[in-house]
Amino acid sequence: MKKTILSALLLLCVSFSGFSQAYQTGIGFRGGLFNGLTIKHFVSSNTAFETLISSRWRGIEFTELYEIHHQFADVSGLNVFYGVGAHLGFYNGDHTNWGTPGDQYTALGVDGILGLEYSFRELPINISLDWKPEYNISGYTGMWYDGGAFSIRYIF
Repeated sequence: MKKTILSALLLLCVSFSGFSQAYQTGIGFRGGLFNGLTIKHFVSSNTAFETLISSRWRGIEFTELYEIHHQFADVSGLNVFYGVGAHLGFYNGDHTNWGTPGDQYTALGVDGILGLEYSFRELPINISLDWKPEYNISGYTGMWYDGGAFSIRYIF
């Protein structure tokens, strides 16, 4: 069922076309189970790199994402985006609900992202809501599905 829903969403995203972004760079805060900073920079009219520096379980994680953006539902400023990337995280098992106390974990993995964002026309502000599942290849291996967040950015 999950694969069917994700496939349908991906097909829907690919079917959108047109110029999508209204800014070059955005810097702001990301709030969810992983809280931190977000920096998004467009390299073309509909592709961007997003860097996330986030914290969870008193650890730190660095993520780099490549995203494709498309205007959503003919609403000016509203975009759907999806992409892939990778992360590197450093955690102490004393502060996780999955690790062994006293152990240090260096997690390396791959990420996906799917979301909506809106850029206000009157203000240099952008907000987004996304879902970012990730899979750790090394360190504490496994799939984490709970990477969703709300972000707010100053755009220029």
